[in-house]
Amino acid sequence: MSLRARILTILALCAVSIFFLFPRNVTTRVRGANGVFHEDTVRKVPLQEGLDLKGGTYLALEVNDSAQTIPADKKADAIDRALKTVRTRIEGYGVSEPIVQKQGNDRIVVEIPGIQDPTRARKLVQEQAFLQFMITDKTQALERALPRLDQVVKQRGLLAKVPGAAAATPTPANKGLQGLLTTADTSKANDSTKKAGAAASKDSAANDSLKLQAGGAFSSLFQQGSMPGEFYVESDKVAQLQDFLADSAVQAAIPPGKTLLPSTDSASMQGKWYRAWYLVDSKPIITGEYLTNARPAQSPTGEGPIVEFEMDNVGGRRFRTETGRHIQDYMAIVLDGRVMGRPPVIESAIGTRGQITMGGKSLADAQDLALVLRAGALPVPLRVAEQQVIGPSLGADSVNKGMRAMIISVALVIIIMIGYYRFSGILAVGGLVLYMLYTLATLAGFNAVLTLPGIAGFVLSIGMAVDSNVLIFERIREELARGKTVRTSIDEGFRHAMPAIVDSNVSTILTAAVLYQFGTGAVKGFAVTLIAGIVASLVTSIFVVRTFYLLWLNRSRGAQTLSI
Repeated sequence: MSLRARILTILALCAVSIFFLFPRNVTTRVRGANGVFHEDTVRKVPLQEGLDLKGGTYLALEVNDSAQTIPADKKADAIDRALKTVRTRIEGYGVSEPIVQKQGNDRIVVEIPGIQDPTRARKLVQEQAFLQFMITDKTQALERALPRLDQVVKQRGLLAKVPGAAAATPTPANKGLQGLLTTADTSKANDSTKKAGAAASKDSAANDSLKLQAGGAFSSLFQQGSMPGEFYVESDKVAQLQDFLADSAVQAAIPPGKTLLPSTDSASMQGKWYRAWYLVDSKPIITGEYLTNARPAQSPTGEGPIVEFEMDNVGGRRFRTETGRHIQDYMAIVLDGRVMGRPPVIESAIGTRGQITMGGKSLADAQDLALVLRAGALPVPLRVAEQQVIGPSLGADSVNKGMRAMIISVALVIIIMIGYYRFSGILAVGGLVLYMLYTLATLAGFNAVLTLPGIAGFVLSIGMAVDSNVLIFERIREELARGKTVRTSIDEGFRHAMPAIVDSNVSTILTAAVLYQFGTGAVKGFAVTLIAGIVASLVTSIFVVRTFYLLWLNRSRGAQTLSI
């Protein structure tokens, strides 16, 4: 490689490194207090401090016994299986150096350094991520069961248990909300599959004689939607409905083989907000167990973010068969017991690929959904038993001492190199400066977080970078002692020192790779910085320092001596 090409390569590496390390403004889409999305600009610093240097969020997770009863002898095994899922989700979240470990036999501890959105992290680790595809009811089963449900609520005295609830007043028959509903930001677009378009209007004309009559405490909560199995409940009365459904007698009165589920959709009608509910077949046509991949994307039709998913061949064949049986039916996409937006109509059989439209939700929500789907469902439901913001675990005094030790060690290395190797030592220090720039840029490129063990690995790699220069310089001295010219001695010194440098560094990289693969938390951080440092040291000691020598030789033609 010519000298000009070498210089341009070094400058290009410097420019790329500065680009990765330079703080920049990032525009994100966030939801305001009024529920409306808006653009917000935040300052992103590439290298964040770790949990031991800056602090972060602490979460303690336990099995949610209220959602699912787990035998005591199986709880420890369930926690072990949940630990892997939670760790996969947190690592995929985009933070480095997280601590996810088991505490005792019934608790998982998660420590996330410097996270800016603890609420999002809490939701991420709690999400059950159990995905189901279910067909909405088209037999008007709930309409027929409403008188029985009203009677059960009255007999059980459930209305008296609801604070501030008034007796239901009979109202005229509801004619549905079609034409009266204005969809909110959270439901601008329907959840759909790749081959299923937005849900078209599909009134049940054959059963038009059966209208939703509001006469009792239960039935008065509902207003009929525009598609089969769709109902709307006023937002202020959703809690009352959930209290009713929590009663075992009410659940027993729900039509057999059917399940009443809430939706993520909201709608506005005549100044009031309503939450959508859907009656679906209890048996799903397929579940997310066949899911192999999920990724966020932007809808090509401008409907906002979507989540594209893929199933394996077995799941694809089953999905194609089941959807082929339900052409023109509505399919609810259910995640953790909640219908994701309005169910789309199945227009044709669907295979291994599909998509979920997020409606008015942000791209971050789509990323989180794709992440939890990839990581898989939790084997047991978890609840956050404890959450707190924790300070630096080392304390300010320990951090200052650690930084002081790093500065002193680097300064000593520079003094020794210049004092012992003179001009060649200055070239090595120049390469060392670029080495530090390249290493930090590599860490920033991998979204690494600086921890004290990571800084220790960084300092250690500095010493190893200088060690490579020492080997090269000693070989150059030997060649000069044999009476060879300066240029020949430099060439021979680099050539003979190369095998020893590569062997020692490659063996260290392999050791660090094992630490990274099987280690967690601080151990993994140490391995990352060590690997990045060694790779950068190979570039600077072999390529950059030799370029400095060639540049010096080019400017001082016929040099008879070398200060080394």
